[in-house]
Amino acid sequence: SSGINAEYGGANTYNRMNWETSDFPILCQTCLGDNPYMRMIRETYGKECTICNRPFTVFRWCPGAKMRYKKTEVCQTCAKTKNVCQTCLLDLEYGLPVQVRDAALKMQDNIPKSDVNREYYQQNNEAALAKTGGSSGAGGKAPNELLMKLARTTPYYKRNRAHICSFWVKGECKRGEECPYRHEMPTDPNDPLANQNIKDRYYGVDDPVAEKLLKRAADMPKLTPPADKTITTVYVGGLDANIKEQDLRDVFYQYGEIRNINMVTKSGCAFVNYSQRESAEKAVQGAFNKLIIKGRRLKILWGRGQGAPAIKPQDEPRPLPPVPGLPPALPQPPAELLAHDFFGLRSDNAPRPPVIRTVPGGVLPPLPGPAGLRMPLMAPPGT
Repeated sequence: SSGINAEYGGANTYNRMNWETSDFPILCQTCLGDNPYMRMIRETYGKECTICNRPFTVFRWCPGAKMRYKKTEVCQTCAKTKNVCQTCLLDLEYGLPVQVRDAALKMQDNIPKSDVNREYYQQNNEAALAKTGGSSGAGGKAPNELLMKLARTTPYYKRNRAHICSFWVKGECKRGEECPYRHEMPTDPNDPLANQNIKDRYYGVDDPVAEKLLKRAADMPKLTPPADKTITTVYVGGLDANIKEQDLRDVFYQYGEIRNINMVTKSGCAFVNYSQRESAEKAVQGAFNKLIIKGRRLKILWGRGQGAPAIKPQDEPRPLPPVPGLPPALPQPPAELLAHDFFGLRSDNAPRPPVIRTVPGGVLPPLPGPAGLRMPLMAPPGT
């Protein structure tokens, strides 16, 4: 029996050599949360990896207030192989699904699916990662135009919200505001986003989120140049106080000679004026929907002309027909009222000089009414 125990003990020790231990997880900024003071629960060999079925160290934490607890789903070897987060399995550099990244970079998935081949592949890959100290995913690839358009530049903390309260959906939740779950109606069960598989996301196959992003990229509008060839100005919006004129000049000088850059700090925008129209077209084509400076995605548009042409007489708007159901226009006031024009009722409202009337005898005419008072005029001073 001692020989049998030694045999199985040796086999168990050999298997444990492939188990993974780590001191800190590989996470993206969104899964890590916005709380700088966070407490994590570390459990050595807490569960099996969802991809390679090897036991690994599991981390569990709460990313912020009113957020759900999150934990690592795959081991660090699988995460480094694809350069993804251990929890959400999105790319660490672009924040996109693996299927979108591989389609943009034209990468092929060479990870075997069978247990024996996958274990052999993971051992060799782990040894290679130990020598290089990096990741074997898309970390060293050159940026792609599609990735720059779809890349997320800021964390999306809404993804960490709590799950929907099933008791509230059935009308039986009695916790009220103290309930840690969301009181919202769930999405349509026929929605493709409601059926997500963690293995499909990792291998980049039939991922509904990736298909939605690829469809959005195909439907993205394109910025057509204006017909006026004299316009050589590029509008840059979405600026903040950290982006200076030199930062814009360092980006846009590569497309051609810049005449000047007009910074409008109050509106958070700038106007880049090129010397030639061809340079402006290259700048718009190269920066539209993919320009990121200091972590901010900037809005690129064509500038307007110096002035709009004056409206020609034949282009003047014609009078509109009267609206049915409204009363007709009021008649003109009597002629004696228009003669004095106390209220500006005449059609020609040109200013008129005041009319000064002299009263003969220095006595005002009697006032109408029962009083019948007569008031003498005051003599001017000095007489």
